[in-house]
Amino acid sequence: MMQVVLIGLGAGAAAALLFASVASGSLISILLFYLAPLPILIAALGWSHWAALIAASAAATGLAVIFGGFFFLAFLLGVGLPAWWLGYLALLGRPMASGAGEVEWYPPGRLVLWCAILGALIVIVAIPSFGLDEESFRSGLRAAFERILRGQSGAPADSPSIRPVESTRVIEFLIAVVPPGAAALATVTNVTNLWLAGRIVKISGRLRRPWPDLSEIEFPALAPMLLALAIAGSFLPNLLGTICGILAASLLMAYAVLGFAVLHSITRGAGVRSLLIGTVYAVVLILGWPALLMALLGLADTAFALRQRFAARRRPPPHHSG
Repeated sequence: MMQVVLIGLGAGAAAALLFASVASGSLISILLFYLAPLPILIAALGWSHWAALIAASAAATGLAVIFGGFFFLAFLLGVGLPAWWLGYLALLGRPMASGAGEVEWYPPGRLVLWCAILGALIVIVAIPSFGLDEESFRSGLRAAFERILRGQSGAPADSPSIRPVESTRVIEFLIAVVPPGAAALATVTNVTNLWLAGRIVKISGRLRRPWPDLSEIEFPALAPMLLALAIAGSFLPNLLGTICGILAASLLMAYAVLGFAVLHSITRGAGVRSLLIGTVYAVVLILGWPALLMALLGLADTAFALRQRFAARRRPPPHHSG
C-alpha cells in the first residue's frame, strides 16, 4: 500500500508541474499542459486506480495551495478525475464464461467512447464560468475573445468596444467553433494520453491486460444513436443546443478514431500501406477538417461492415480436392 501512495504522490507532482507549465507562456508549455493526465494514467495502468486517485487529489491540492482554489476544481474536473476514470475502466476485467481462466477485459472501443464523453464533459462543466444561459454564455465568451484580440493588437484595456467588422466576424466565428472544437481536442487528448500511458506501462512490463488489436476496435450498438441524437439536439435553441453540439463534436472525433482503425485494417497487405497511412495522418494533423472524412469512414464501417468485407476478399478461395 505504501508503494501505491508514493507512486500516487510522485505522479501527482508530475501532473501538477505539467499542468502549471502553461503559465510560462512558451510554446512547449502548451504540449506539456496537454500531457498533464499522462502521469495519472501511468499510475493507474501500472499500479492501480487508487494510485491514480491519490495522484489526482495530490496534484489538485498542490495547485490550489500555490495558485488558489480555482485551480483545484480546474485540475480535478478537467484532468484528474477523467484520467483516473479512464485508468479504472482500462483495468476492468471479468472471468470469461468458458471457465478456462481467461479474462474478458473492458473493450477498447468503449474506452474511446468514454474519452469522447469525458472530453465533452470537460467543456460542459466550464460553461457556468461564462454564464448560466445561452445569452450570458455567449456574452462571456465574446468578452474573453475581445480581451485576447485587444491584447494581441496592443490596444489599451479600457479602449472603446468599437471594433471593425472583420474583428466582429472573427469573434462570432470563434464563439461558434471554440466550444465544440475544445471538446474534439479534449477527446484527442484523452485518447492520446491513454495510448501513451498504455505503451509506456507495457514496455515497463507492468501492464496487466494484453495489448489489444486497435485496428479491430468496435463501438457499442447504441453509439450511432447517441451521435444522431447529439447532432439533432445541436439544432435546439438556447444552451441545450450548445451542449448537444459539444457532445456531437466529441463523438464525431471518436468516430474519426474508429475511422483510423478501419484504415489500418483495410490496408493490410497493400504495398503502399505505410505511405498511405502516414499521408492520411499528416493531412489530418495539418489541416484538421479531414478528420470529418475519417469519422465518415468510421460510420460507414458501422453501417456496412467494411472491415469484414475487406477481410473476406483477402481470404484465399477454398481449396477443393479431387
